[in-house]
Order: sequence, then C-alpha cells, then structure tokens
Amino acid sequence: MAPRTNDGEPERERPASLPGTNAPVTETASGEAPGATPGEAAETADASDTEGSRAAGPAGETGETPESAAADADADADRVAAVRRVAAAGRRWRSVQLGACAAMLAVGLTAGAIALGAVRDGGATPVAAAAALSPGLLAGADLNTGIASLQAHLRDQPRDFGGWATLGLAYVEQARTQGDPSRYPQAEQALERSVALRPDNDQALAGRAALAAARHEFGDALAHADRALKQNPYNERALCSRIDALVELGRYEEASAAARTADERRPGVPVFTRYAYVHELRGDVTTARRVLDQALAASTTPGDIAYVATQLGQLAWNQGAYDTALTHYARALAADENYLPALEGRARAQAASGRRAEAIQGLENVVARFPLPGPLVELGELYEARGGKGDAAKAEAQYRLVDAWTALARANGVNADLDTALAAADHGDRAAALRAARAEWDRRRTVHTADALAWALHVNGKDDEALPYARQATATGYGNAALLYHRGVIERATGHPDDARAHLTAALKLNPGFSVLGAREARTALKTLEAAK
Repeated sequence: MAPRTNDGEPERERPASLPGTNAPVTETASGEAPGATPGEAAETADASDTEGSRAAGPAGETGETPESAAADADADADRVAAVRRVAAAGRRWRSVQLGACAAMLAVGLTAGAIALGAVRDGGATPVAAAAALSPGLLAGADLNTGIASLQAHLRDQPRDFGGWATLGLAYVEQARTQGDPSRYPQAEQALERSVALRPDNDQALAGRAALAAARHEFGDALAHADRALKQNPYNERALCSRIDALVELGRYEEASAAARTADERRPGVPVFTRYAYVHELRGDVTTARRVLDQALAASTTPGDIAYVATQLGQLAWNQGAYDTALTHYARALAADENYLPALEGRARAQAASGRRAEAIQGLENVVARFPLPGPLVELGELYEARGGKGDAAKAEAQYRLVDAWTALARANGVNADLDTALAAADHGDRAAALRAARAEWDRRRTVHTADALAWALHVNGKDDEALPYARQATATGYGNAALLYHRGVIERATGHPDDARAHLTAALKLNPGFSVLGAREARTALKTLEAAK
C-alpha cells in the first residue's frame, strides 16, 4: 500500500469540533490526549479554464461466477443507495435548522460583495478577499467553478493578496485531485503574487507549504509552515502541512506532538485525519479508527464525508477487512460519486475479495480520467494476474504510463523518486529504481522510503544491504502487509528462514489480498519455506 499522506487528498480548511462540543479530540484508549503586474496577474488568472469481517480467502482463491459478480455489484449499489437515503433524511432535518442561517449568510455575502465592489485596482493598498472567496468554498465538486470565479474576481481586483493565495491553493487542490501536475507552476505563480502584495500574509505562506508538500519537497513544506505559524499560530492549513511534512520526513515523534498541538488549536476534520494516521504509523490502529470515526461524525459537507470515509476504507483494507472497507467506500461515493481515492479503494477491495472483473473495470475508469502511478500499477498487475489474450501487452502499457506520468510530474517541479522506485523495482528499470530509492532515502527517512530502498536493493541482488532497511521499515509497528512481505522475502534470501516464515505469514494474515501478484508470490515463498523445514 502506498504511503497515505495528504498529498493526494483535498484539504478541508474550516474549524470543526466534535458533535455537541467545542472541545478537541477526547482522550485516547491508551490515555493519550490527541489533542506580478496587473497584466501578469490577469494572465495567471486566465491560465486555467475553468474498513469488520475478513474476506473468505486470499485474492485468487474465490471463484467469481457471473451470478456472484452480479450479486456483489448489486450489494455495492445497495450500500451506496442506503447511505444516500440516510443522508437525505439528515439533510431534510438539518434544512429546518439551517433556514435562518442561510438568510443571515445571504446578507453577509451581499455586504461582502458591496465591500469588494467599492475597492478597485489602482490603489496602493493590497486588499483581502471576502468570506465568499474562502478556501473552504473551493473544496469538492465545485472546485473548477470556484477557480473560474476567483479568476474573474482577480481580473477586477488584482491587488487582492487573499484572493491570490486562495487561487494558489485551489490550483494545488486541482493538481492533486485531478492528477494534473501542470497546475503546480500556476499555483506557484499565484502564491508568489500574493506574497509580493503582502509578504507576511499567512494564507500565502501556508499555501506555499501545501504546494511544497504536494511536490514532495517536505523540508521546504516544513519551513513554509513554520513561517506561516509565526504569523498566525491558528492557521489550519499550516498546522496540517506541518504534520504532513514531519510525517514524510520520518520525524514521527515530532509529528505526533504537532498533531496534538494542532488539535488543541484547530480541532476539526483535517487535524483528526492526520492525528489518526500518525497513530496508525505507530501501530495503534484502534486509536486511528476511533479518531476517524469521530472525524466522520463531525463531517457535514460531501467533500469531508467522502474524504474521511475513504480514510476509514483504507484503514480497513489495510487490516484485511474488505467488506467493511467496501461499506466505507460506498459512503464516500454516496457523498461524491466521482471521488477518485474512493473509486480506487473500492476497486482494490474488490480485487482482494476475488472480484477481479469488477476491480479491472473500476480501475480502467479511474486511469482513463486520472492516470496516477498507484492505480496504473494496480491495473497492470490485475491484467498480469488475469493472463488473457493481450493482457501482457495491456499490463505493459500501464507500466509505461507510469513513466510518462513521472516525466510530467518532474517537469512541473514534483519530486517523483518514491513513485519511480516503487513502480520500477517490479515493473521497469531496476537500476533506475535503485538510484531513485537511494536519492529519496537521502532526502527523507520514513518507513516507506526504507521499504522502497530495501526492495530496490533486493531486486538488484543486494539482499545483505537490503536487510537493515527492511527491518527499519517495520520498526515502528506500522501494520502494512506489503512491508512485511518485502521483509520476509529479503530474510529468506539472506538465510533467515524462521524470520522469513514469520513475516510472510504475518503479511498474509493481516491482509491476504494486499497485492494480486505480491500475495501470490508470498504464498509460494511460504510453501517453499514450509517444505524445507
């Protein structure tokens, strides 16, 4: 499973407390407290148009008849429909409470529009955007519409530093959620414009942190987040980007402290999800699940519901609870039927459950719209496992697309070495995989970069050198079947059969369908080890 960071997920920038309270996350089960010129400006604005039951058996051991496939598909559809019925009832109930608030909001937005209309370009003082242009209104399905509105606004008021910061953040969201790295240079230009107009504005500094994190430049992300927090210690995006950066630099204790600080200052969905991931990385799945459940209960918008439900689905899938994962993905898709991570996660859970035909169809739809490395590799491996006429060529085409995405990402300032190392080690240039893995390890030392380097060393025949990295990848207690599988294979190759047997068994017990090819190879290796006893 690829690292689950926020680089591929939308940010949700709004304060939110748990239902019925203004307090931060409650005490955990373990007793811890979670706790340019006007002309150039117009050109930049115009640059964009617009998880508990386990599966019956490992992947590949479940027969799939047309009747069972149809029944499974109906079950998935029923999940989504049921969630939508409950959500509709909740919306009807809330609409009564929200009626008066809507009237007050309309007055507030009208006043904001009047204030904006009274300030026109030509004055010496930069202006800030009204509440109607807040980043929270750019999240979800209306992102493109929000960007278009911001562009029009900035053509009229190119000195609005807050508007430029919001536009920069919106481009970051567009790049990450739509798989389009070409938006990152546009985000950079917009954020630079905001800083030029008001150097100390925390919105733009936090935007720079988010952009750097999206480009996998986590040292820069940490520096920008710290600068933003000096200006505004309560900036939610900066608090969240600081957690992301520390996690992706492998500084897990500091990330845990940063998550507690963020929870004290700005409790809400973005902080809760990060707090949960920090605990998952340390092997505390119980706390991670509980905090995500609280985050989902605190979610009210379709974007937040889709985001948090998908995080719960990924956590469940990582523990081999595929039915539970599918239920969470159904809730996410009921909120946003086009939410990419939920569509990808559902296909992965279907594949792990033996429903490969549905998984292939789902991933084909995903990569047709968003050809990102994770789903491309997953689809290629499913083609390989199916082994039908033309499937080998189809698989190879997916792996070549990973190379194309990597080239595009690098051309737009994204550090793609981890993606390269993970994909190329199994399906590409092994020497290039090792170079990329070494480069990434030099930049940041996480469980995922340790695993990537260990596996790249293994496929290049350097198992003795790989073993310490494989051990380091599993040292935090993070329960990830792929990491356990890699360690078991490397231990077998270095003459540690008992350790290899233990870790291969653990991988298949935790998540028997973690990879359609990897799980098959793990079972083969385990049988060989058992026969040699």
